[in-house]
Amino acid sequence: MRPLQEIHAEIDIESARRADLWQALSQAHDPAVSAELKAVNARLDELWHEHRQTRATMRFGAREAIIVRARQEERLERAA
Repeated sequence: MRPLQEIHAEIDIESARRADLWQALSQAHDPAVSAELKAVNARLDELWHEHRQTRATMRFGAREAIIVRARQEERLERAA
């Protein structure tokens, strides 16, 4: 799990790159720039997903531990 600051730094870099690509596309359509923009957008989606996942892990704990607790609570509810 990477620190949030590192993820934010990468998001900032990719966002700046995306702005540059949009600027280039506004001048003239270029299939290579369009493809690169699509790749940058996909990378940004991955980074934001990683950011949300890291924040959730920091707040609630590891995913596996949450599942174990949920199963324990389920068993207690069924037993009651």
